Amino acid sequence: MLQELVDTLIYEIMELESGRLADALHFFVYDSVKIFLLLFFMILAVGFLRTYLPKRKVKDFLTGRRTGVGNILAALFGSITPFCSCSSIPLFIGFLKTGINPGIAFSFLITSPLVNEYLVVVMLGMFGLKITALYVLSGITIGVVAGMILGNMNLEKYIEKTARSDDSMKDAKYSNIKERFNFGCMEASGITKKIWLWIFAGVGIGALIHGYVPDDAIQKLISAGGIFTVPAAVLIGVPIYANCAAVVPVAVVLFEKGVPLGTALAFMMSSAALSFPEAVILRSVMKLKLILIFFGIVAVSIIATGYLFNALQTLIL
Repeated sequence: MLQELVDTLIYEIMELESGRLADALHFFVYDSVKIFLLLFFMILAVGFLRTYLPKRKVKDFLTGRRTGVGNILAALFGSITPFCSCSSIPLFIGFLKTGINPGIAFSFLITSPLVNEYLVVVMLGMFGLKITALYVLSGITIGVVAGMILGNMNLEKYIEKTARSDDSMKDAKYSNIKERFNFGCMEASGITKKIWLWIFAGVGIGALIHGYVPDDAIQKLISAGGIFTVPAAVLIGVPIYANCAAVVPVAVVLFEKGVPLGTALAFMMSSAALSFPEAVILRSVMKLKLILIFFGIVAVSIIATGYLFNALQTLIL
């Protein structure tokens, strides 16, 4: 529905012909509207549910377990949510405001764009069962391991106050559903007002890259990396804002042109899990140092996974 409305706006009402400008503008309008809708309604839903779930119980459920269990639960939850890196941020903020350890929240933020049901379907058709299964396992593992590392680094001081756990619901009493709904609306409105400019900036960067960076240029850059093709693929993939399912065809083309399997998958992972637009939006809820730490740890994890896939390529295939 949204896709059709944006198509009508760009190609019929504005009468733009398909090309770089039209593609970039289409990307900007579609993703901006999509993220704002997800942001508002997901935070509203989380806020509504929070009125039924005491913060302490939610926090204890995910953190009051043996080391890593909360990260595994968050990563598994992320693996069934069909979000891109930017669309995952509203739920990530909801986790932080509930008082959950940032490392557990990061496990969700990492895994959500990396693994999801439609990605599995696309990969099955293009890469086959074995590679798809190994990819899903590696994506969840990256989310768990990177989240555990981040969770042990005492990063709370780098999270902005607007995204930290608060006591606004400590003694709150709600007599009916309307009051609970109103609480969710107020929370969604408050957060949206604080970060709307960051969203526009982030999606704008993604739109420029999407519209003006051709796919063949990406292929040439990655292929020319030599022994450093894996880190090169990750560095090239990070600026590109796309979900994994949209990048799968690009990864397949890279693989078919002789790029090692791990390198192609590392490109796909980095373009899905990390992006400049995501960094810009995250800046509204955390300090730059934490964003750099987060990106660095995830990037290193993806690079290591890429090299591992390359080393095992003959066995995998």
